[in-house]
Amino acid sequence: MAEERNNETLAAAEELSEQRRIRRGKLDALRAAGQDPFLITRFERTANSKEVKENEQLMDAEVIVAGRIMSRRIMGKASFCHIQDEEGVLQLYLRRDDIGVESYQGFKAMDIGDIVGVKGKVFVTKSGEVSVHADELTLLSKSLIPLPEKFHGLKDTDLRYRQRYVDLIMNPDSRRVFRMRSDIIRSMREYLDSRRFMEVETPILQTSAGGAAARPFITHHNTLDIDMYLRIATELHLKRLIVGGFDRVYEIGRIFRNEGMDTRHNPEFTTVELYAAYMDVVDIMNLTEDMIRYIALKVLPEAIVEFEGEKIRMDLPFKRATMAELVKEKTGIDFTVLSDAEAYEAAKAAGFAELKEGMTRGQLLYEGFDQFVEKTLIQPTFVLDHPVEVSPLAKRKPDEPWLTDRFELFVCGSELANAFSELNDPIDQYNRFLDQAKQREKGDDEAHVMDDDFVMALEYGMPPTGGLGIGIDRLVMLLSGCYNIRDVLLFPTMKPMGAAAKKEEKEVEPVAEQAVEAVKEVIDFTGVEVEPLFADAVDFETFSKSDFRAVKVKACEAVKKSKKLLKFTLDDGTGTDRTILSGIHAYYEPEELIGKTLIAITNLPPRAMMGIESCGMLLSALHTVEGEEKLNLLMVDDHIPAGAKLY
Repeated sequence: MAEERNNETLAAAEELSEQRRIRRGKLDALRAAGQDPFLITRFERTANSKEVKENEQLMDAEVIVAGRIMSRRIMGKASFCHIQDEEGVLQLYLRRDDIGVESYQGFKAMDIGDIVGVKGKVFVTKSGEVSVHADELTLLSKSLIPLPEKFHGLKDTDLRYRQRYVDLIMNPDSRRVFRMRSDIIRSMREYLDSRRFMEVETPILQTSAGGAAARPFITHHNTLDIDMYLRIATELHLKRLIVGGFDRVYEIGRIFRNEGMDTRHNPEFTTVELYAAYMDVVDIMNLTEDMIRYIALKVLPEAIVEFEGEKIRMDLPFKRATMAELVKEKTGIDFTVLSDAEAYEAAKAAGFAELKEGMTRGQLLYEGFDQFVEKTLIQPTFVLDHPVEVSPLAKRKPDEPWLTDRFELFVCGSELANAFSELNDPIDQYNRFLDQAKQREKGDDEAHVMDDDFVMALEYGMPPTGGLGIGIDRLVMLLSGCYNIRDVLLFPTMKPMGAAAKKEEKEVEPVAEQAVEAVKEVIDFTGVEVEPLFADAVDFETFSKSDFRAVKVKACEAVKKSKKLLKFTLDDGTGTDRTILSGIHAYYEPEELIGKTLIAITNLPPRAMMGIESCGMLLSALHTVEGEEKLNLLMVDDHIPAGAKLY
């Protein structure tokens, strides 16, 4: 089977290589004839495909168009072809007697993917298709690699992201999404500029990473000989500008966080953050709703979008509720009237996951929201009054100081926006930074760092201020109906092709070249300790009731707000996806496990973890080296089909 697969891969590679050789031969012939298309530096167009097809005034008029050949139909002395430009596809009609024998022969030698310029008259064919009757044809660029026949039919779907240029050529929906992204950002700027917000730019390289709870990327500045960080938020610099006297500022910019990757997270992403002096969280909430509705109406007919099977109404007023109210609805626990100890016992009785002794009611309230509420918020919902423990930069509520004047906007079970009345008390801010620093000392590498300069800025005095952050990528996902963040990023973060290419070369290497004897890896097990084997025997009948199955990983992502859990979507051979959660994020990143074949126990009762039902258990091998725990997920040969039972 492996040899057959290698032969197929080699045949496909040889076929591609042969096609490239033929196309290069055609280019050599063109150059020898003095017709090198790559020497052309400019081509003047008078219309695009959309204008030709929609502008009635161009009918029977002469136009000059250009585009990529996407199809051809050669019929002796006359031919049809379709070219594609940025606006769409346009049909051309070419006759030998009109463009000349030499030019017509040149057209017949062209390939799908070549870029041409055409001069001719607009007309309508007998079938009713608006076309251009060519008088002149110019080859502007030679395509040396054939386009895929059907891009979505490629086995390696990652190529859509790795080779976005091919995706954009072959997939009209991808072009639609990225046009919409541009329209969304343009509309956002229009809205904010019209309300006297000033767009600014703040540093991406920073000496400390602040403004959010996240792990940064670290780099080194050679001249200054200091480590620097790619920013994880724009917040603290924008607030410094409020201190400096700019009343309304915003920045649309790239953010970098060295964290997990899944369908909703990419290490670099785009946000808008804005700050307005003399506004509070309610003002910002009204502004947020009005701005999102304004943008939705700009890019959608009625500000209504279909997403994950739900009709999301951006045209209706957004729901508003406190976090405590929402958690009480789902769990029956009213955290506003409980002490820390009472809250812990109530959470324990309600089945909260990952409880730790000493958790405050604020931390427990947030855990309850995360586990039981967040995923249920489908229609746009403002969640108000977050605990102070998870809001180190927000102002406390005067009547309930354990809560803050903060909201998050949730749509389709995911956070879209975050805002609060900004903390402008430098003493309170300093103490909160100290609390965050203590959490870092305990091992929380996502806790906020101390920023003495920002505290100093607050000491000069910052007016009452409202602030807002919106994830632009998620907003684009929502409005465009995309389920994967990679579909709205032109060039998402991917593993280097080099490693994948080397692996592929090794798989398809001819047998003759594999004759060199492989050097066996020597593994040192001298420092390894394993858990003692169980002394007690288990009867065969009990053991046989455990259903061990091979499962294929269809998708894998980090569980939000959990440092340990990965969520696996598995093919177990039944035709219905199985979800299993496993606490192995410290050992594996989600992306590297997709496509692997694992072993799972599939007949365990469902277990709720972080509000998600885990149906089974993946098998791992545990051992220790010098007191440090090591883990290896049990992976098996990919030839084993999903659902195969282990005996």
